[in-house]
Amino acid sequence: MSKFAVRSGASTPATMVQLLDLLAVFAGGWIAYQIRHFGPEGIADLRSVDLFLIVIMSLFSGLVFGKVYHLWAGGSLGAMLGRVTFGWLIAWMLLIVLLAMTKSAESFSRIWLVTWLGVSGLLLWTGRVAAFLVMARMRSAGYNHKTVVLYGDTDMLQAVRERIERATWSGYDIVATVVQGDGIDLEELNARLKPDEVWISLSLTDQNQLDEVMYSLRNSIANIRLLPDLMMYQILNHGMSVTVGIPMIDISVSPIFGNRQLIKATLDYTVATLALILLSPLMLLIALAIKLTSSGPVLFKQKRHGWNDEEIWVYKFRSMMVHQESDGAVTQAQRHDPRVTALGRFLRRTSLDELPQFINVLQGHMSVVGPRPHALQHNQQYKVLIPKYALRHKVKPGITGWAQVCGFRGETDTLEKMEQRIQHDLYYLENWSIWLDIRIILITPFASLLNKNVY
Repeated sequence: MSKFAVRSGASTPATMVQLLDLLAVFAGGWIAYQIRHFGPEGIADLRSVDLFLIVIMSLFSGLVFGKVYHLWAGGSLGAMLGRVTFGWLIAWMLLIVLLAMTKSAESFSRIWLVTWLGVSGLLLWTGRVAAFLVMARMRSAGYNHKTVVLYGDTDMLQAVRERIERATWSGYDIVATVVQGDGIDLEELNARLKPDEVWISLSLTDQNQLDEVMYSLRNSIANIRLLPDLMMYQILNHGMSVTVGIPMIDISVSPIFGNRQLIKATLDYTVATLALILLSPLMLLIALAIKLTSSGPVLFKQKRHGWNDEEIWVYKFRSMMVHQESDGAVTQAQRHDPRVTALGRFLRRTSLDELPQFINVLQGHMSVVGPRPHALQHNQQYKVLIPKYALRHKVKPGITGWAQVCGFRGETDTLEKMEQRIQHDLYYLENWSIWLDIRIILITPFASLLNKNVY
């Protein structure tokens, strides 16, 4: 599995490169100012108006650069530097036009502005070359790689293979190629290899195979992409991405990528840290109460599936008597379940038993908001019964989620209840935003108290 979860089709952590670019523009403005105004008195002090211009220009250039990050993987260093240079020139020229239109050009030194153009350009090149070399070195050491399974036998697929073979530093590793009629079971191959990506390329005469291929990949948590012929752009209505310089249609991809990943991680670590600090006295009291009222450990831990189907340990305050189930079965708690302690019933009813999962969040294994992690046995059972069930593993599991605040929490004693929960999980994946996460966090305390389906 890749050690960086990033934008589908861009195997470089683009957010860090964006920050380097913003720093280069800001530092370039400051250095240019010192070159222009440096005198015998020493380092020149920036005027507030000049500092304001540097800050605004740095942020504005970040917007202009926004389209130059997605073609990193598989492209050449020269092309990358060309795009950055072009983006910086556009940003600088728009600044000049803005100063002229507002009649404020006379307030700024022309020498400074021209020097800023050159110094920041040089710094942008330096930062990009450094990032390029670092990422190439990391990939050669085995970091940030994505495994790819190819399906089809088209010229487009052959072009992709050749491009990846040339761009060995791109981070994509082709682990298998499947062609219809070659006797390879795609479903078995996917379960065995667990690739990060599956790229499908079919000719227009073979498009009826797509349903068959997608059915074989129904339990896959890989990013599935279609390399279309030109006519297919008018047929399919899906998101687009560019991978190794080739446009692809995103059929099934994770909604958490690039900047979104950084934003969500910031929210997760902030909320988890504050929660553990503020709730630590309560957690200590709960731990003491568990120890005094029943024998056994304070914490209960269980293996569950996390992001990309990886197995993780999930922590909870123990709410049941210590017991051993036969044959590895996992029986959900039911109404009047004799295994649940009196204290445990209160903890489960109020969701206080899940407070230790903030530790899972700080470990990077869970998110504050996401589909609730199910027991391994339940995943094996329901992914066969419910279409698209496995898609819920395209994001980190959460302490709370959209299904939970909508009332689908607790025992799922019928297939219909689990189907409704999965429908809400898929809605969350398709409509994710940071504001939806914040909304779910704010609603969770009230939803936990009102829900009557938790035993």
